Amino acid sequence: MRNKLVIIGLLIVAGACGDRESYKPRVQNPELLHRSLKKITDIIVHDIFSPPQASRIYAYTSIAAYEVSIHGDHRFTSLAGQLNGLEKVPQPDPEKEYAFTVAAVQATLKVGRALIFSEDKLDEFHDLIMKEVADSGIPADVLERSVAYGDQVADHILKWSSTDNYKQSRSFPKYTILSDPGTWKPTPPGYMDAVEPHWNEIRPFALDSAAQFKPVPPAPFSRDKNSEFYKLAAEVYQVGKNLTDEQKAIANFWDCNPYIMNVKGHVMFANKKISPGGHWMNITSVILRKANKNFVESAEAYTRVAVSLVDGFISCWDEKYRSKLIRPETYINQYIDENWIPLLQTPPFPEYTSGHSVISNAAATALTGIFGDNFSFTDSTEVEYGMTARSFPSFLAAGDEASVSRLYGGIHYRPALDIGLQQGRSLGRFIQEKLKTRQQ
Repeated sequence: MRNKLVIIGLLIVAGACGDRESYKPRVQNPELLHRSLKKITDIIVHDIFSPPQASRIYAYTSIAAYEVSIHGDHRFTSLAGQLNGLEKVPQPDPEKEYAFTVAAVQATLKVGRALIFSEDKLDEFHDLIMKEVADSGIPADVLERSVAYGDQVADHILKWSSTDNYKQSRSFPKYTILSDPGTWKPTPPGYMDAVEPHWNEIRPFALDSAAQFKPVPPAPFSRDKNSEFYKLAAEVYQVGKNLTDEQKAIANFWDCNPYIMNVKGHVMFANKKISPGGHWMNITSVILRKANKNFVESAEAYTRVAVSLVDGFISCWDEKYRSKLIRPETYINQYIDENWIPLLQTPPFPEYTSGHSVISNAAATALTGIFGDNFSFTDSTEVEYGMTARSFPSFLAAGDEASVSRLYGGIHYRPALDIGLQQGRSLGRFIQEKLKTRQQ
C-alpha cells in the first residue's frame, strides 16, 4: 500500500512536467539498473543471506529486469522456454507507450523485495528512484502504465520462483554429522551448522540437473603420511605457514564470507561482507560501465552472469553434500598441527569442490562470452570493505586468482580448486551456448 501511495504522488508530479520526449534519456540511463542491483546487494549483505541464497535472488531479479527491458530493443529475445519452468512472460500492449526501462526497474525491485528480509530499506530506495523518474518529466500515463507492466512481469517471475522447491527446502532436515573421520565437521570459531545441505534439490535455471557437471571424486581420505590425501593437507599447511604479502592480499580480497564470526574472550560478534556471487555481480557492473553498455545490454549481461552463478552453486553444492569431504582445518588440527589456524575463516559446508572456483569461473566464462578473452579491468568491489582494488588482464585470469585464493586462505585442498575451476568453466560454456538472448 505504501508504494501505491507513493506512485500516486509521483503521477501527480509527472503529470505536471514537460513534453513527451525530453524525459527519455534520463529514464533510459543504465545507472538506474546498476544502482537497483547494488541496493539489492547491500540488503543481501545486511540480511546475511548465504552465498547460494544470494545467487537465487540475483537470478530472479536480473531475469525480471531483462524480460521487461527487451521490449525496448528488438535485438533481444525472451528466455521463456529456455529457462526451466519459465513460461511465456506477459506482453505489453503494442498500441500504447511505455518506458520499458522504468518498468524493468519496477520489476527488479518488486521481485527483490519479495526475496529479501529488509523490505523497508528497499522501499526507501524504490521511493527515491521513482521520484527521480517522475522528475525526469515522464508523462503521467506512461509512468503509470510502465509501473503496472513492471508489476505484472514481477508477479509472473515470482510465481515461477515459487515452484523451484526453495520454500519447501526451508523445512528439510539439517545436515547430520557423520562419524566417518573423512567427512565434514563444524569448524571454529562458530561451529555453525552446514549451510544448505539440500541445495541440489532447488530447480536449476539452465542446467538439465544438479548433477549434470558431476566432477570426479576427491582423493580418498587417509591418515597415512605417504598417502595422496595427507600430502594435499600438508601442502595447505605449508602454504599457510609461508604466505607472502601478495598471497595474503589475494586470499583476503576473494574471501567473500558473508558472516565472519569474531571471538574475543567471552565476546562474540560478526562482520558482514559481500557474497562470492555479489562480488561477481559487482564486477559485471564495473565492466558494463567501462564498456558503456546501455540498459538492455546491461540487463542481458547481469542475467547471463546471474544464471551462471545460481546454477554454479547448485552444481557445486550437489557435489559438496555427495562427497561431504573434511575441511583442511579439521584434518590439519587432528593429524598435523593442533594449533594451526587458516588465514581465512573456514565456511560452514563441506570442502569439495570449491564454491568460489566453480562460480567464479562460471561467471568469468559468461563475461568472456560477452566481452571477449582480453578485456582488462580493475575490480574495486572490496574497496568498501577496506581492501585495495585489484586489476586483471581478463575475466578468466580473475577466475584463476579467485580459485587459488582458497588455497592461500587455508580452506581448500588443491584438487577442489583445479577440478572446481574445470567444473565452473564447463558449466559456464554450456549456459553460454544454451541461452539465446539475441534474435537469430
